Amino acid sequence: MTAVAPVAVPIAPAVHRGRSVTWWGMLMVIATEGTIFLCLLASWYFLWAASKEWPPAGVELPDLKLALPFSFVLWGSSIPVVIAEHALRTNRIGTFRVGMAVAFVMGAAFLVSTAIDFNALHYGWRDHAYGSAFYTIVGLHAIHVLVGLVMNAVVQVKAALGRYDRGHHRSAEAAALYWHFVDGVWVFVFPSLFLAVHFQ
Repeated sequence: MTAVAPVAVPIAPAVHRGRSVTWWGMLMVIATEGTIFLCLLASWYFLWAASKEWPPAGVELPDLKLALPFSFVLWGSSIPVVIAEHALRTNRIGTFRVGMAVAFVMGAAFLVSTAIDFNALHYGWRDHAYGSAFYTIVGLHAIHVLVGLVMNAVVQVKAALGRYDRGHHRSAEAAALYWHFVDGVWVFVFPSLFLAVHFQ
């Protein structure tokens, strides 16, 4: 009896499905939040242009001793997040966890420096338009940093529980995208509110 050779079944090539719905949803959130910051910064410059003196007389200029170095700390926190994203795509969960943990510490340090700066201010958000705008913009950004830290902690817990593997890490991608947004917003907020008034 003649043996029948097995028939090779062709394996379908992997299909790249593009970005997940979670990623696109986060992008829509970022677009909305970005518009809010854009309007707030436009209001800041409008108030500045309409004022005879900015900040008002008797109001100290923003202190740069903490704000400047910790701004670089915040911006630099995107680096370990990028490393973590790449590690996740190559299924190196340990490296992902380390990268996100480093970013968490850097973001938390920035948030603490912001709280210290707020505590040192000698005016309140209800004292004048300058104070209202400053507290609103910087405070809103600080809230976004806090939200980013919470998201970071959640994805770290998921990674520790083994929820992520190659191809299954949508929430981690969304959290990384949000963190890059938080860093990017500060690129515009810090020069506008902290640096520009020192060089007018």
